[in-house]
Amino acid sequence: MNTPLNWALVAHIIGIIYWLGGLIVAAQILVRLGNESSPDLGKALANFESKLLKRIVHPGAAIAVLAGIAMVAISPDYLRQTWLHIKLALVVILIAVDLLLTVRFRAYQAGRAAIEPRQARLFYASMAVLLFLIVILAVLKPFS
Repeated sequence: MNTPLNWALVAHIIGIIYWLGGLIVAAQILVRLGNESSPDLGKALANFESKLLKRIVHPGAAIAVLAGIAMVAISPDYLRQTWLHIKLALVVILIAVDLLLTVRFRAYQAGRAAIEPRQARLFYASMAVLLFLIVILAVLKPFS
């Protein structure tokens, strides 16, 4: 069925795939940067990470958030459902993790900080947990 809500959902899912998929790859690159001893490979990985964040991750985040807002605007009844409130809280945490990862990477790229593999793995694990919880809430809609 070609309803505006369905099209907003399609955009939301595509945005999430780009956003979370890119963040997970970015976290893995951070782990690799933290363990990398070759300056040339480190520079190439940092360049790839920069492009990944600018061209995939952050546009995906914008699409996901804007499409989510459109879904709520189209169907305001969602705002009365507890699962959505929990999901939105998790999305705020996800945005914070995204910003922390980006700030950490930019500090590394500017030479102001080293990448600690343990911290990068923590980014990866937190994103994976948030993704699982958000998908469970969106699909199963508990607490409705």
